[in-house]
Amino acid sequence: MLKKIDDYRYLIPKSYLAGMRIEGLIYADDTLIKQIEGDQTQKQIANVATLPGFVGRSLAMPDAHQGYGFCIGGVAAADLEEGVVSAGGVGFDINCGVRLLASPFQLTEVKPKLDHLLNQLFKDIPCGTGRKGLLEISKAELDRVLRDGAQWAVENGCGNEEDTARIEDYGKIPDVDPSLVSHRAKDRGHRQLGTLGSGNHFLEIQVVDEVYDAGTASRFGVHENQIVVLIHSGSRGLGHQVCTDYLEIMQDGMKKYGISVVDRQLACVPIRSKEGQDYLKAMAAAANFAFANRQMMTHRARSVFQRVLGNGSLRIVYDVCHNIAKNEEHEINGSRKKVLVHRKGATRAFPKNHPVLPEELRDAGQPVLIPGSMGTFSYVLVGTEQAMKETFGSSCHGAGRAKSRTQAKRETTAEQLITEMKEKGILVRGETRAGLVEEKPDAYKDVSRVVDVVHGAGIARKVARLKPLAVMKG
Repeated sequence: MLKKIDDYRYLIPKSYLAGMRIEGLIYADDTLIKQIEGDQTQKQIANVATLPGFVGRSLAMPDAHQGYGFCIGGVAAADLEEGVVSAGGVGFDINCGVRLLASPFQLTEVKPKLDHLLNQLFKDIPCGTGRKGLLEISKAELDRVLRDGAQWAVENGCGNEEDTARIEDYGKIPDVDPSLVSHRAKDRGHRQLGTLGSGNHFLEIQVVDEVYDAGTASRFGVHENQIVVLIHSGSRGLGHQVCTDYLEIMQDGMKKYGISVVDRQLACVPIRSKEGQDYLKAMAAAANFAFANRQMMTHRARSVFQRVLGNGSLRIVYDVCHNIAKNEEHEINGSRKKVLVHRKGATRAFPKNHPVLPEELRDAGQPVLIPGSMGTFSYVLVGTEQAMKETFGSSCHGAGRAKSRTQAKRETTAEQLITEMKEKGILVRGETRAGLVEEKPDAYKDVSRVVDVVHGAGIARKVARLKPLAVMKG
């Protein structure tokens, strides 16, 4: 039923599934499409296309794989007045995102102290399932974190105004109400501020291995042989609980509003309903927690670099969300329309001159950060006008999982993985042996192939490639 449009696009026609209101579109090449066809991703893209009020196309990025309700790597937009919001279209780890820090150091300056640097980062930044942070805050103070995000951290001495200029939404989504976050969610999150988490979350010390676009790289403050730090983490237990709470509310809400869905994991309510607005305000609170969380880890990383290398000047290149729903305006079928864009395992990829970008980046475009799996390259790209025309200004968020965690653990031992990484010249520290094995490189798709599809399709343009030197996992 898939129709190949060109080397990078596959169409899912409305005839694929009864009830589809819009078409589906997958970005992939001939190899990636075979992986995507191996699970329920294609069906999930079509399922999303049946939801009320969705416009344009139901999209899947080249890293797409099966998720909860929406596929991971899914992008879809609903009309603000007639459409619905689905918690499954954002996901459990609200504002899971990636932050790139540029250091003043070259590879030769850091390599002799790399082991010491990694060990100190591992000591100073807690990681793993349920780990408590090093910062104790009251419940009242947590509400301020949920309102002000990264700006709360800056106001409390953990950063500066230059930091917030390089964070999506300037590190603070404004339309928020902490009272709509449950006590259970707050209990789970308030001791986890400044923690990495587990699963695919990581902190990596990397070197800029190749520059494809020297002009844009220079505007971003990135150059060849430069040491950088990439942090991938989200809203921890707080965001997970917000999603869990509102999935239940949406299940009940569908009965109230007479909405039926082809998959109960697509539970949704009208955007303009009380339940829909409550979810978006609670989601924003969780997103702000994630911004503050990555800001606190940045503060810790700077402290470690200062102590080990004598200079803690780690400058934020950019910080992007990849599990979020945003009110935006896009051109759809020739007219401007206000929509709620669901990005689940997908990031913004806005072009130059877009008004939401900080002034210092406006003539270059938005940095798009695509991390690889453990031991593989990561990439910096820049957003394009083509993305605005096709994908609601969106791109992919990573390599995309190719094997289950169970399968990965069956195939490899921790000893084998650590030896393999050492042979590649990569240091690894993990909270658990099982956690390391679950995230082995071949458990994911080929990130370079994924990035080549994004670049080839024109929805983001390659700027630089980052090579891992030291990996810290939960």
